[in-house]
Amino acid sequence: VPFGVVGIIYEARPNVTADAAALCLKSGNAVLLRGSGSAARTNASIVQSLRSAVESTGLPADSVQAVDAADRASAAHLMRARGLVDLVIPRGGAGLIRTVVEESTVPVIETGVGNCHVYVDAAADLDMALAIVLNSKTHRTSVCNSAESLLVHEAVAKDFLPVLVDALQSAGVTIHGDAAFQDASEHVLSATEEDFATEYLSWDISAAVVSSLDDAVEHIRTYSSGHTEAIVTGSLSAARQFARQVDAAAVMVNASTRFTDGAQFGFGAEIGISTQKLHARGPMGLPELTTTTYVMSGSGHVR
Repeated sequence: VPFGVVGIIYEARPNVTADAAALCLKSGNAVLLRGSGSAARTNASIVQSLRSAVESTGLPADSVQAVDAADRASAAHLMRARGLVDLVIPRGGAGLIRTVVEESTVPVIETGVGNCHVYVDAAADLDMALAIVLNSKTHRTSVCNSAESLLVHEAVAKDFLPVLVDALQSAGVTIHGDAAFQDASEHVLSATEEDFATEYLSWDISAAVVSSLDDAVEHIRTYSSGHTEAIVTGSLSAARQFARQVDAAAVMVNASTRFTDGAQFGFGAEIGISTQKLHARGPMGLPELTTTTYVMSGSGHVR
């Protein structure tokens, strides 16, 4: 069964307006759309078209409504409309998501923030590793499943770092690295604790050499946002340990972080990628926009 009324609070990207409305309607929910002021006119035009289309099918036009983005208090009202709104889903950067999670009295599904790591293991095929790192970082830098941090096992660092650093820098990536990465190139910036914790959403990546798989897992568990973590390895035992010990919505073994996506998983369009554990985790499609009602039919049964 549907949740009921779903509120979406999001930044820019007016495609979210159409995607969220379609998914909510298809799953039987009404939707309240609170986009950003920077795309207010575009969002208003999309909502107007959707309302006309919805009404033409016999559904109430108010199944899709826009919340005034010019009124800054409107987001707060939406977050606190417990009893009127059944669920709030934030889509955007870390600041927006944190605000909604901390201030909402309506249940929230936390989505999006992606401090995603790629770990190159001692048993990695280095040609494969190079391709995966480059795709994970450079395919599209402004999305939540783009790699933001890179870890390399010390056993392969001597051979791999010069090639890797040159390839990343040639692609336009700025590396914020530890001492080992700085030794590989004078153009590598010194990494700080803040760098390792940052979702850049830009042509930047943090990088470090680790002495073991255990150290890689410890680093990831310290800085990860729980979105997507990737390992490149030819060792089945290393892959299994990594998948078991990192705490993330998705784990990629010998594949790019960019595959964490509803369409890539075969789910179709997604409302977002949940980084929490309840009630849904990972790409959220139509099933994740519903809940359960148990209907029992009896013939005078008593207990």
